[in-house]
Amino acid sequence: MSDTKNELAWKQLFEKHGILEKIEKHGVFEITSSQINKFREARLMTKFDHRKNLPEIFKKHKLSILPITRGSYLISQFEAYKDFEEKNTEIIKVSFPTFIESIDYENITSESAALNCAYVSGILADFIEDERIIPTVSGRMGSDTFDFLIKTRSGTDVRVNVNNSQIEIDGGFEGVETLSLIEAKNSLSDDFLIRQLYYPYRLWRNKIGKKIKSLFLTYSNGIFTFYEYEFQNPDCYNSLVLIKQKRYSIEETRITLEDIINASSRARIVDEPEIPFPQADSFKRVVNLCELLNESELTKDEITSNYDFDPRQTNYYTDAGRYLGLIEKRRENGQIIFSLTDEGRRLLKLKYKPRQLRLVELILSHKAFNVTFKLCLEQGRIPSKHDIVKIMRNSNLYNVKSEDTFYRRASSIAGWINWIFELTRL
Repeated sequence: MSDTKNELAWKQLFEKHGILEKIEKHGVFEITSSQINKFREARLMTKFDHRKNLPEIFKKHKLSILPITRGSYLISQFEAYKDFEEKNTEIIKVSFPTFIESIDYENITSESAALNCAYVSGILADFIEDERIIPTVSGRMGSDTFDFLIKTRSGTDVRVNVNNSQIEIDGGFEGVETLSLIEAKNSLSDDFLIRQLYYPYRLWRNKIGKKIKSLFLTYSNGIFTFYEYEFQNPDCYNSLVLIKQKRYSIEETRITLEDIINASSRARIVDEPEIPFPQADSFKRVVNLCELLNESELTKDEITSNYDFDPRQTNYYTDAGRYLGLIEKRRENGQIIFSLTDEGRRLLKLKYKPRQLRLVELILSHKAFNVTFKLCLEQGRIPSKHDIVKIMRNSNLYNVKSEDTFYRRASSIAGWINWIFELTRL
Protein backbone atom coordinates (compact mmCIF):
# COMPACT_ATOMS: atom_id res chain seq x y z
CA MET A 1 0.00 0.00 0.00
CA SER A 2 1.37 3.42 -0.92
CA ASP A 3 2.03 5.73 2.02
CA THR A 4 -0.41 8.61 2.43
CA LYS A 5 0.59 11.85 4.14
CA ASN A 6 -1.06 10.58 7.34
CA GLU A 7 0.84 7.28 7.17
CA LEU A 8 4.20 9.00 6.78
CA ALA A 9 3.52 11.58 9.49
CA TRP A 10 2.43 8.95 12.03
CA LYS A 11 5.50 6.81 11.30
CA GLN A 12 7.67 9.84 12.03
CA LEU A 13 5.74 10.63 15.22
CA PHE A 14 6.05 7.05 16.49
CA GLU A 15 9.80 7.12 15.86
CA LYS A 16 10.38 10.59 17.36
CA HIS A 17 8.47 9.95 20.59
CA GLY A 18 9.10 6.21 21.01
CA ILE A 19 5.35 5.70 21.18
CA LEU A 20 5.36 1.91 20.95
CA GLU A 21 7.94 1.56 23.70
CA LYS A 22 6.03 3.90 26.00
CA ILE A 23 2.74 2.10 25.40
CA GLU A 24 4.51 -1.18 26.17
CA LYS A 25 5.76 0.31 29.44
CA HIS A 26 2.82 2.45 30.58
CA GLY A 27 -0.16 1.06 28.64
CA VAL A 28 -1.04 4.41 27.06
CA PHE A 29 0.69 7.35 25.42
CA GLU A 30 -0.57 10.93 25.59
CA ILE A 31 0.18 13.14 22.59
CA THR A 32 -0.68 16.80 22.04
CA SER A 33 -1.96 18.64 19.01
CA SER A 34 1.17 20.80 18.99
CA GLN A 35 3.33 17.69 18.76
CA ILE A 36 1.23 16.33 15.89
CA ASN A 37 1.11 19.69 14.10
CA LYS A 38 4.88 19.64 13.63
CA PHE A 39 4.37 16.86 11.10
CA ARG A 40 0.82 17.44 9.81
CA GLU A 41 -2.34 19.20 10.94
CA ALA A 42 -3.76 17.34 13.93
CA ARG A 43 -7.31 17.71 12.66
CA LEU A 44 -6.41 15.60 9.63
CA MET A 45 -4.28 13.18 11.62
CA THR A 46 -6.78 12.10 14.28
CA LYS A 47 -10.12 11.59 12.49
CA PHE A 48 -10.64 7.83 12.12
CA ASP A 49 -14.38 7.09 12.08
CA HIS A 50 -13.83 3.43 11.17
CA ARG A 51 -11.17 0.81 11.90
CA LYS A 52 -10.15 0.73 8.25
CA ASN A 53 -9.30 4.46 8.38
CA LEU A 54 -6.56 3.88 10.96
CA PRO A 55 -2.96 4.25 9.74
CA GLU A 56 -1.09 0.99 9.14
CA ILE A 57 1.11 1.44 12.21
CA PHE A 58 -2.08 1.61 14.35
CA LYS A 59 -3.57 -1.46 12.67
CA LYS A 60 -0.36 -3.47 12.96
CA HIS A 61 -0.14 -2.88 16.72
CA LYS A 62 -3.93 -2.89 17.34
CA LEU A 63 -3.97 0.74 18.50
CA SER A 64 -6.69 3.41 18.57
CA ILE A 65 -6.70 7.09 19.52
CA LEU A 66 -9.19 9.08 21.61
CA PRO A 67 -9.34 12.83 22.38
CA ILE A 68 -9.18 13.76 26.08
CA THR A 69 -9.00 17.58 25.87
CA ARG A 70 -9.26 20.13 23.08
CA GLY A 71 -5.55 19.70 22.46
CA SER A 72 -4.50 16.21 23.55
CA TYR A 73 -5.13 12.55 22.78
CA LEU A 74 -4.50 9.09 24.25
CA ILE A 75 -3.12 6.24 22.15
CA SER A 76 -3.49 2.67 23.37
CA GLN A 77 -4.88 -0.73 22.40
CA PHE A 78 -8.39 0.57 23.00
CA GLU A 79 -11.47 -1.33 21.82
CA ALA A 80 -12.77 1.90 20.37
CA TYR A 81 -15.11 0.63 17.62
CA LYS A 82 -18.39 -1.27 17.43
CA ASP A 83 -19.54 -3.48 14.55
CA PHE A 84 -22.99 -2.79 13.19
CA GLU A 85 -25.43 -5.63 13.81
CA GLU A 86 -27.62 -5.80 10.73
CA LYS A 87 -31.16 -7.06 11.00
CA ASN A 88 -33.29 -7.59 7.91
CA THR A 89 -36.25 -5.66 9.22
CA GLU A 90 -39.08 -4.74 6.87
CA ILE A 91 -39.11 -1.24 5.46
CA ILE A 92 -41.78 1.02 6.92
CA LYS A 93 -43.37 3.31 4.33
CA VAL A 94 -44.06 6.86 5.51
CA SER A 95 -45.62 9.87 3.79
CA PHE A 96 -44.04 13.28 3.38
CA PRO A 97 -45.95 16.49 4.26
CA THR A 98 -47.25 18.00 1.04
CA PHE A 99 -46.78 21.57 2.27
CA ILE A 100 -43.01 21.18 2.72
CA GLU A 101 -41.22 22.61 -0.33
CA SER A 102 -37.75 23.39 1.05
CA ILE A 103 -36.73 19.71 1.41
CA ASP A 104 -36.42 17.50 -1.66
CA TYR A 105 -36.74 14.03 -0.17
CA GLU A 106 -35.89 12.50 -3.56
CA ASN A 107 -32.50 14.23 -3.56
CA ILE A 108 -30.94 13.92 -0.11
CA THR A 109 -27.21 14.61 -0.31
CA SER A 110 -26.15 15.32 3.28
CA GLU A 111 -26.58 14.02 6.82
CA SER A 112 -28.37 17.21 7.90
CA ALA A 113 -30.87 16.90 5.04
CA ALA A 114 -31.50 13.25 5.97
CA LEU A 115 -32.14 14.22 9.60
CA ASN A 116 -34.47 17.07 8.67
CA CYS A 117 -36.35 14.76 6.33
CA ALA A 118 -36.67 12.09 9.04
CA TYR A 119 -38.03 14.69 11.44
CA VAL A 120 -40.68 16.32 9.24
CA SER A 121 -41.87 12.98 7.84
CA GLY A 122 -42.50 11.55 11.32
CA ILE A 123 -39.82 8.87 11.05
CA LEU A 124 -38.02 10.18 14.13
CA ALA A 125 -41.20 10.40 16.19
CA ASP A 126 -42.04 6.80 15.31
CA PHE A 127 -38.59 5.48 16.13
CA ILE A 128 -38.22 7.46 19.37
CA GLU A 129 -41.87 6.66 20.22
CA ASP A 130 -42.67 10.26 21.12
CA GLU A 131 -44.77 12.49 18.84
CA ARG A 132 -43.88 15.59 20.84
CA ILE A 133 -40.14 15.65 20.12
CA ILE A 134 -38.61 18.92 19.00
CA PRO A 135 -35.04 19.71 17.82
CA THR A 136 -33.04 21.33 20.60
CA VAL A 137 -29.25 20.76 20.50
CA SER A 138 -26.78 20.24 17.66
CA GLY A 139 -23.35 21.25 16.46
CA ARG A 140 -19.98 21.47 18.19
CA MET A 141 -19.63 21.91 21.93
CA GLY A 142 -17.34 21.06 24.86
CA SER A 143 -17.67 17.72 26.61
CA ASP A 144 -17.28 19.05 30.18
CA THR A 145 -15.36 16.76 32.55
CA PHE A 146 -15.92 13.05 33.09
CA ASP A 147 -13.97 9.80 33.29
CA PHE A 148 -14.71 6.29 32.11
CA LEU A 149 -13.35 2.78 31.73
CA ILE A 150 -12.51 1.39 28.29
CA LYS A 151 -11.48 -2.16 27.38
CA THR A 152 -8.15 -2.88 25.74
CA ARG A 153 -7.13 -5.73 23.44
CA SER A 154 -5.48 -7.51 26.39
CA GLY A 155 -8.82 -7.62 28.21
CA THR A 156 -7.91 -5.09 30.89
CA ASP A 157 -9.77 -1.84 31.55
CA VAL A 158 -8.08 1.56 31.35
CA ARG A 159 -9.49 4.64 33.08
CA VAL A 160 -9.61 7.71 30.83
CA ASN A 161 -10.16 11.28 32.04
CA VAL A 162 -11.81 13.71 29.62
CA ASN A 163 -11.72 17.47 30.18
CA ASN A 164 -13.55 19.73 27.73
CA SER A 165 -12.82 17.69 24.61
CA GLN A 166 -14.68 18.92 21.53
CA ILE A 167 -17.73 16.89 20.52
CA GLU A 168 -20.24 17.24 17.71
CA ILE A 169 -23.91 16.26 17.74
CA ASP A 170 -25.64 15.93 14.38
CA GLY A 171 -29.09 16.22 15.95
CA GLY A 172 -30.64 16.36 19.40
CA PHE A 173 -34.40 15.91 19.79
CA GLU A 174 -36.09 16.38 23.15
CA GLY A 175 -39.40 14.91 24.19
CA VAL A 176 -41.36 14.82 27.41
CA GLU A 177 -39.19 12.14 29.00
CA THR A 178 -36.14 11.74 26.76
CA LEU A 179 -33.38 13.55 24.88
CA SER A 180 -32.30 11.63 21.77
CA LEU A 181 -28.78 12.38 20.50
CA ILE A 182 -28.15 11.31 16.91
CA GLU A 183 -25.05 10.55 14.90
CA ALA A 184 -25.96 10.57 11.19
CA LYS A 185 -24.05 9.21 8.19
CA ASN A 186 -24.89 9.12 4.49
CA SER A 187 -22.19 6.52 3.90
CA LEU A 188 -22.44 2.82 4.66
CA SER A 189 -19.88 1.08 6.86
CA ASP A 190 -19.21 -2.09 8.82
CA ASP A 191 -18.47 -0.33 12.11
CA PHE A 192 -18.50 3.02 13.89
CA LEU A 193 -16.47 4.88 16.50
CA ILE A 194 -18.26 4.46 19.84
CA ARG A 195 -16.94 7.85 20.97
CA GLN A 196 -19.37 9.54 18.56
CA LEU A 197 -22.22 8.28 20.74
CA TYR A 198 -20.52 7.99 24.12
CA TYR A 199 -19.06 11.48 24.63
CA PRO A 200 -22.37 13.27 23.85
CA TYR A 201 -24.18 10.74 26.06
CA ARG A 202 -21.92 11.46 29.02
CA LEU A 203 -22.14 15.24 28.55
CA TRP A 204 -25.93 15.41 28.50
CA ARG A 205 -26.47 12.67 31.09
CA ASN A 206 -24.73 14.97 33.55
CA LYS A 207 -26.64 18.08 32.41
CA ILE A 208 -30.29 17.02 32.52
CA GLY A 209 -32.50 14.58 34.40
CA LYS A 210 -34.19 13.00 31.37
CA LYS A 211 -33.21 9.65 29.86
CA ILE A 212 -30.59 10.04 27.13
CA LYS A 213 -31.14 7.94 24.00
CA SER A 214 -28.14 7.29 21.73
CA LEU A 215 -29.22 6.89 18.11
CA PHE A 216 -27.33 6.21 14.90
CA LEU A 217 -28.81 6.99 11.46
CA THR A 218 -27.52 5.79 8.11
CA TYR A 219 -29.16 7.02 4.91
CA SER A 220 -28.51 5.46 1.53
CA ASN A 221 -30.45 4.68 -1.64
CA GLY A 222 -33.73 6.01 -0.28
CA ILE A 223 -33.61 4.00 2.96
CA PHE A 224 -33.35 5.51 6.46
CA THR A 225 -31.91 2.98 8.93
CA PHE A 226 -32.09 3.90 12.62
CA TYR A 227 -30.27 2.12 15.45
CA GLU A 228 -30.84 2.75 19.16
CA TYR A 229 -27.99 1.86 21.54
CA GLU A 230 -28.00 1.83 25.32
CA PHE A 231 -24.94 2.15 27.55
CA GLN A 232 -25.83 -0.39 30.22
CA ASN A 233 -23.04 0.87 32.47
CA PRO A 234 -22.78 4.66 32.01
CA ASP A 235 -19.17 4.61 33.24
CA CYS A 236 -18.10 1.95 30.71
CA TYR A 237 -17.34 3.00 27.13
CA ASN A 238 -17.86 -0.54 25.79
CA SER A 239 -21.15 -1.29 27.55
CA LEU A 240 -23.41 -0.31 24.64
CA VAL A 241 -25.93 -2.81 23.32
CA LEU A 242 -28.29 -2.53 20.37
CA ILE A 243 -31.86 -2.01 21.63
CA LYS A 244 -33.67 -1.82 18.30
CA GLN A 245 -33.27 -1.15 14.59
CA LYS A 246 -35.84 0.02 12.06
CA ARG A 247 -35.79 0.92 8.37
CA TYR A 248 -37.98 3.52 6.69
CA SER A 249 -38.65 4.88 3.23
CA ILE A 250 -40.65 7.83 1.96
CA GLU A 251 -40.67 6.51 -1.58
CA GLU A 252 -42.44 3.38 -2.81
CA THR A 253 -40.06 0.43 -2.32
CA ARG A 254 -42.24 -2.51 -3.36
CA ILE A 255 -40.59 -4.40 -6.19
CA THR A 256 -41.96 -7.74 -7.39
CA LEU A 257 -40.20 -10.65 -9.05
CA GLU A 258 -42.17 -9.78 -12.17
CA ASP A 259 -40.63 -6.28 -12.10
CA ILE A 260 -37.17 -7.88 -11.88
CA ILE A 261 -37.85 -10.29 -14.75
CA ASN A 262 -39.18 -7.44 -16.90
CA ALA A 263 -36.03 -5.45 -16.19
CA SER A 264 -33.90 -8.45 -17.13
CA SER A 265 -35.72 -8.73 -20.45
CA ARG A 266 -34.75 -5.11 -21.24
CA ALA A 267 -31.06 -5.83 -20.61
CA ARG A 268 -28.97 -6.03 -23.79
CA ILE A 269 -25.67 -7.90 -23.49
CA VAL A 270 -22.68 -5.57 -23.99
CA ASP A 271 -19.04 -6.30 -24.77
CA GLU A 272 -16.94 -6.64 -21.65
CA PRO A 273 -15.12 -3.36 -20.92
CA GLU A 274 -11.35 -3.29 -20.44
CA ILE A 275 -11.86 -2.63 -16.75
CA PRO A 276 -11.09 -5.09 -13.93
CA PHE A 277 -14.00 -7.47 -13.43
CA PRO A 278 -15.82 -6.57 -10.17
CA GLN A 279 -14.37 -7.69 -6.85
CA ALA A 280 -16.88 -5.81 -4.71
CA ASP A 281 -19.21 -8.21 -2.92
CA SER A 282 -21.54 -5.60 -1.39
CA PHE A 283 -23.56 -4.04 -4.19
CA LYS A 284 -25.27 -1.60 -1.83
CA ARG A 285 -21.81 -0.16 -1.17
CA VAL A 286 -21.36 0.38 -4.93
CA VAL A 287 -24.62 2.35 -4.95
CA ASN A 288 -23.59 4.31 -1.87
CA LEU A 289 -20.27 5.25 -3.46
CA CYS A 290 -22.19 6.64 -6.44
CA GLU A 291 -24.31 8.69 -4.02
CA LEU A 292 -21.18 10.15 -2.43
CA LEU A 293 -19.79 11.06 -5.85
CA ASN A 294 -23.12 12.68 -6.68
CA GLU A 295 -22.32 15.23 -3.97
CA SER A 296 -18.86 16.00 -5.32
CA GLU A 297 -16.02 14.38 -7.19
CA LEU A 298 -13.44 12.77 -4.92
CA THR A 299 -9.81 11.81 -5.10
CA LYS A 300 -8.75 8.25 -4.41
CA ASP A 301 -7.22 9.35 -1.08
CA GLU A 302 -10.42 11.18 -0.07
CA ILE A 303 -12.51 8.07 -0.66
CA THR A 304 -10.04 5.95 1.30
CA SER A 305 -9.64 8.42 4.18
CA ASN A 306 -13.24 9.52 4.67
CA TYR A 307 -15.24 6.34 4.11
CA ASP A 308 -15.12 2.77 5.32
CA PHE A 309 -12.61 1.61 2.69
CA ASP A 310 -9.01 0.55 2.77
CA PRO A 311 -6.97 1.45 -0.36
CA ARG A 312 -7.63 -1.89 -2.06
CA GLN A 313 -11.38 -1.58 -1.50
CA THR A 314 -11.30 1.92 -2.96
CA ASN A 315 -9.89 0.36 -6.14
CA TYR A 316 -12.38 -2.51 -6.10
CA TYR A 317 -15.49 -0.37 -5.60
CA THR A 318 -14.53 2.45 -7.98
CA ASP A 319 -13.70 -0.19 -10.61
CA ALA A 320 -17.12 -1.81 -10.01
CA GLY A 321 -18.82 1.54 -10.67
CA ARG A 322 -16.69 2.03 -13.78
CA TYR A 323 -17.56 -1.49 -14.96
CA LEU A 324 -21.26 -0.53 -14.93
CA GLY A 325 -20.61 2.80 -16.65
CA LEU A 326 -21.60 4.85 -13.59
CA ILE A 327 -18.18 6.17 -12.50
CA GLU A 328 -15.27 7.61 -14.44
CA LYS A 329 -11.74 8.49 -13.39
CA ARG A 330 -9.12 10.91 -14.55
CA ARG A 331 -5.64 11.96 -13.47
CA GLU A 332 -5.16 15.59 -12.55
CA ASN A 333 -2.11 17.21 -10.92
CA GLY A 334 -0.76 13.81 -9.98
CA GLN A 335 -3.99 12.68 -8.30
CA ILE A 336 -6.62 10.17 -9.41
CA ILE A 337 -10.05 11.79 -9.31
CA PHE A 338 -13.39 9.96 -9.54
CA SER A 339 -16.73 11.41 -10.64
CA LEU A 340 -20.09 10.22 -11.95
CA THR A 341 -20.69 9.66 -15.63
CA ASP A 342 -23.77 11.11 -17.35
CA GLU A 343 -25.39 7.69 -16.87
CA GLY A 344 -24.58 7.83 -13.17
CA ARG A 345 -26.10 11.28 -12.75
CA ARG A 346 -29.25 10.26 -14.66
CA LEU A 347 -29.55 7.16 -12.49
CA LEU A 348 -29.46 9.08 -9.21
CA LYS A 349 -32.19 11.45 -10.39
CA LEU A 350 -34.61 8.52 -10.66
CA LYS A 351 -37.03 7.62 -7.89
CA TYR A 352 -36.34 4.56 -5.78
CA LYS A 353 -38.11 1.86 -7.81
CA PRO A 354 -37.03 2.88 -11.33
CA ARG A 355 -33.49 3.44 -10.00
CA GLN A 356 -33.24 -0.12 -8.66
CA LEU A 357 -34.67 -1.60 -11.85
CA ARG A 358 -32.24 0.42 -13.97
CA LEU A 359 -29.40 -0.95 -11.83
CA VAL A 360 -30.74 -4.46 -12.46
CA GLU A 361 -30.61 -3.76 -16.20
CA LEU A 362 -27.03 -2.48 -16.01
CA ILE A 363 -25.87 -5.53 -14.04
CA LEU A 364 -27.63 -8.02 -16.31
CA SER A 365 -26.27 -6.39 -19.46
CA HIS A 366 -23.07 -8.32 -18.68
CA LYS A 367 -23.15 -11.94 -19.80
CA ALA A 368 -21.71 -13.59 -16.68
CA PHE A 369 -24.31 -11.88 -14.46
CA ASN A 370 -27.16 -12.47 -16.93
CA VAL A 371 -26.54 -16.20 -17.30
CA THR A 372 -26.08 -16.61 -13.53
CA PHE A 373 -29.36 -14.76 -12.95
CA LYS A 374 -31.23 -17.08 -15.33
CA LEU A 375 -29.70 -20.15 -13.67
CA CYS A 376 -30.78 -18.78 -10.30
CA LEU A 377 -34.36 -18.47 -11.59
CA GLU A 378 -34.23 -22.09 -12.78
CA GLN A 379 -32.72 -23.51 -9.59
CA GLY A 380 -34.53 -21.26 -7.09
CA ARG A 381 -31.25 -20.43 -5.33
CA ILE A 382 -27.94 -18.68 -5.86
CA PRO A 383 -25.77 -21.08 -7.93
CA SER A 384 -22.62 -22.55 -6.38
CA LYS A 385 -19.30 -20.81 -6.94
CA HIS A 386 -18.26 -23.79 -9.09
CA ASP A 387 -21.24 -23.24 -11.40
CA ILE A 388 -20.65 -19.47 -11.51
CA VAL A 389 -16.98 -19.99 -12.45
CA LYS A 390 -18.06 -22.24 -15.35
CA ILE A 391 -20.30 -19.40 -16.58
CA MET A 392 -17.47 -16.89 -16.18
CA ARG A 393 -15.10 -19.01 -18.28
CA ASN A 394 -17.57 -18.75 -21.19
CA SER A 395 -18.14 -15.00 -20.84
CA ASN A 396 -14.94 -13.56 -22.37
CA LEU A 397 -14.01 -11.65 -19.21
CA TYR A 398 -11.25 -9.06 -19.29
CA ASN A 399 -7.97 -10.15 -17.69
CA VAL A 400 -9.40 -12.87 -15.44
CA LYS A 401 -7.03 -15.81 -15.79
CA SER A 402 -5.99 -17.58 -12.59
CA GLU A 403 -8.21 -20.07 -10.78
CA ASP A 404 -7.98 -18.00 -7.59
CA THR A 405 -9.11 -14.85 -9.41
CA PHE A 406 -12.10 -16.63 -10.95
CA TYR A 407 -13.32 -17.79 -7.55
CA ARG A 408 -12.81 -14.39 -5.87
CA ARG A 409 -14.75 -12.66 -8.64
CA ALA A 410 -17.48 -15.33 -8.44
CA SER A 411 -18.25 -14.04 -4.94
CA SER A 412 -19.12 -10.65 -6.41
CA ILE A 413 -21.46 -12.20 -8.96
CA ALA A 414 -23.21 -14.11 -6.18
CA GLY A 415 -23.40 -10.96 -4.04
CA TRP A 416 -24.86 -8.81 -6.82
CA ILE A 417 -27.41 -11.43 -7.88
CA ASN A 418 -28.43 -11.82 -4.25
CA TRP A 419 -28.87 -8.02 -4.05
CA ILE A 420 -31.24 -8.20 -7.05
CA PHE A 421 -33.46 -10.80 -5.41
CA GLU A 422 -33.32 -9.03 -2.04
CA LEU A 423 -35.12 -6.10 -3.73
CA THR A 424 -38.29 -8.21 -3.78
CA ARG A 425 -38.05 -8.85 -0.03
CA LEU A 426 -37.54 -5.29 1.26
